Amino acid sequence: MKLALFNGFRLGVVLDESTGHAGEPVVVDVSDAVGAHDRDPLTAGWWRALCRDWPALRSAVVDAVDTGTRYPLHEVRLDSAALAPSKIIAAASNYADHVAEMHAVQERTLGAVQSWMMEFDIFLKSPSSLTGPSGPVRLPADLVAAGTEIHHESELVVVVGRGGRDIPVEQARAAIFGVTAGLDITVRSPADRSRRKSYDTFSPLGPVVRVLDDDFDGEALDITMTVDGQVRQQVNTRDLITPVERIVAYASTVMTLNPGDLIFTGAPPGVGRIRPGETLVTTISGVGTMTTAVTLDEPATAAATG
Repeated sequence: MKLALFNGFRLGVVLDESTGHAGEPVVVDVSDAVGAHDRDPLTAGWWRALCRDWPALRSAVVDAVDTGTRYPLHEVRLDSAALAPSKIIAAASNYADHVAEMHAVQERTLGAVQSWMMEFDIFLKSPSSLTGPSGPVRLPADLVAAGTEIHHESELVVVVGRGGRDIPVEQARAAIFGVTAGLDITVRSPADRSRRKSYDTFSPLGPVVRVLDDDFDGEALDITMTVDGQVRQQVNTRDLITPVERIVAYASTVMTLNPGDLIFTGAPPGVGRIRPGETLVTTISGVGTMTTAVTLDEPATAAATG
């Protein structure tokens, strides 16, 4: 099942069927199936409860598909595919070819290779960096003016379900709600990872959450990412150095995973610079495609939005 947040964080089920436009997907509003649905993105208790209690709530959502209002997908505004996570965890150095390419990237952008950054580990991104699948990603004007490189990193993102602490690897899949696509936009500088990756809009997410179930196990997924039609990244998640279940288990030994938390699973090879005016297209098999605009965050806009 594909779940989407749309038109101000309404809950929808995306169906691949036609409503007057041949072959066009539709979004069915199933918000009424979720008790105490609150559209305030700063509270989002209903979303966390949905992630945590999905096995018990699934049947109500399925039933609501028969009666919910249907909209052609192109007529709705898709919001970030997940709502107000308590934290965004991200895996570093998790594809061998990406680790290899980062030697040249670091030599160019930092002047030297930082060997500690080549080892797998996890770090945190600010939840306020989330934005919808279409973005836009707003590049800080001062960094662009200074010629600082800002890169795309397309990634499979895990949405935590029931979560927990010290989760055994063999139980990690049961702690996952679903997966989605994400961009981990990154400033190349000597600063801490969390700072360089936490600017507002630096985590586009979507277009949907694909729930793990009998029809979709979330394994061996193809990731393709283009910039203005040019393929930059193309990989399969079977090439992850540390597989999804082990990332979840490892992260849970450091911090409690709460329902609705996000885990970016690592950047594939092919990272590269992005510039205002470009269009980023990220596709993950079984999940979908998000098309994200890149713009310049002018000083006046930055002051108004924080």
